[in-house]
Amino acid sequence: MATYEIQGMTCQHCVRSVERALAKVPGVVRVDEVNLERGVARIEGGATDEAVLRAIEDEGYRARRAS
Repeated sequence: MATYEIQGMTCQHCVRSVERALAKVPGVVRVDEVNLERGVARIEGGATDEAVLRAIEDEGYRARRAS
């Protein structure tokens, strides 16, 4: 499971946008969580960090892989 920190989400619409974008990334098997309060997304699968970050950033948010 991979966790990403996301900045810029302000509402449930933001959460749904990120969930939909992540679900379309090749290699994502499941979007486990996108949490507005914690500013994180957790996914399962073999997607590359580059593809995941691009999908989040294309929705207008800043993101990085959590350590």
